[in-house]
Amino acid sequence: MATVHRTTMEPTKLELLTGWLPKQSWYEGSGETPDLVRAGGFRLDDPEGEVGIEFMVVADAAGQEPVAYLVPLGYRGAALEGAPDEALIGTSEHGVLGTRWIYDGAHDPVVLERLRALLRGEAKPQQQSVSDTPDPTVIVHGGGADQGVDVRINRVLRPSETEQGAPGRLVAGWIWPDGTAVRGELAAVAPQ
Repeated sequence: MATVHRTTMEPTKLELLTGWLPKQSWYEGSGETPDLVRAGGFRLDDPEGEVGIEFMVVADAAGQEPVAYLVPLGYRGAALEGAPDEALIGTSEHGVLGTRWIYDGAHDPVVLERLRALLRGEAKPQQQSVSDTPDPTVIVHGGGADQGVDVRINRVLRPSETEQGAPGRLVAGWIWPDGTAVRGELAAVAPQ
């Protein structure tokens, strides 16, 4: 199980995402600098213990209405060979682990493999900020997807009360800047 260190990161994850997020094609902001706050998320363990994996939900409060984004993150102790330039969110100095290369998990093979394992029911979601603690609020509906499944990551999150639907749906919650708690689909098995 991954250890969540109580330490500093310079720059912080939110500082890195503030610069990176507006450059993404799926960003819904209107040109202003994002005003990001942590809104939710969870972690997955890398069985090899090499890659930190976090599915972070951030809410951008800069516009008239807040927008929630899902950013899967892969934290590595060295650059990811063969990764496209746009995959690197940035580097940060971790107070315990030293320099960390932080990647958009949609381009990190370990992050994607662990997400597939979660959708197959072979991985357990962990709380975002507490070591060795499962997060029972993160639910996979209709798990048991096959080994080679493709996944769709929902980058812009929409609240959805419906818990039914197609199998292989990853549902979790987040909190809007005004304190309202909601749930919605973060990822799903991609249709074939």
